[in-house]
Amino acid sequence: MRMTKKVLILAGDAVEALEIYYPYYRLLEEGMDAVIAAPTKKALNTVVHDFTGWDTYTEKPGYLIQAHTSFADVRPEEFDGLILPGGRAPEYIRLNEHVPRIVGHFFDAHKPVGAICHAAQVLEVVREKLQGRTMTAYIACKPSVEAMGAKYASETLYVEGNLVSGHAWPDLPGFMREFLKLLNA
Repeated sequence: MRMTKKVLILAGDAVEALEIYYPYYRLLEEGMDAVIAAPTKKALNTVVHDFTGWDTYTEKPGYLIQAHTSFADVRPEEFDGLILPGGRAPEYIRLNEHVPRIVGHFFDAHKPVGAICHAAQVLEVVREKLQGRTMTAYIACKPSVEAMGAKYASETLYVEGNLVSGHAWPDLPGFMREFLKLLNA
C-alpha cells in the first residue's frame, strides 16, 4: 500500500509561474509526490501575471518547469488529488481529449481538486460536475463559472466539498492550506 500522497498538476505552456511553482514546491515540502502533466512531456514556459496599473494584468515570460508526463499517459486513479493552476494554459489545455477523463475522475471519486485563477476554464470540460456548486476564480472567469451552472463566490478563497478554489496567486497560502487539509483528511 502506498503511503506517500501523490498529487497531479495539470499545466501547459503559459501556466502562471507562481500558480505552478508554489503548489509544486509546497507539495514536495510536505514529502508528497507532485507530478506535472502537460499535453506533451517537455519543459513548459511559465508566465508572470502582475497587476501594475493596467485595467487588466500584465504578462511577462517566467521560468521553465519540466512536465513529467503527458496527459495521454496519466492514470488519474493513481493520484490522491489534483491541482489546476491558472495563466493562459487553461484556455488551450481544456481542448485536449484526455482532460475531461482526467479531471472528471477527481470529481467522481470525491478527491481534492484545487483550481486557482483561470483554472475555471479547464473545469468547463466537466461542467456537469460543477452545476449547483459554488466556487471562485479570477473575476474575468466569472462568466465561465456561471455558464457551468455554478455560483460565483466573491471571496478570493472558497472551499466547497472536495473543491478548493482561489481568485489568483496572492491567495496561494490559503489555497494550499485548504487543499492540504482536504488531502490529509
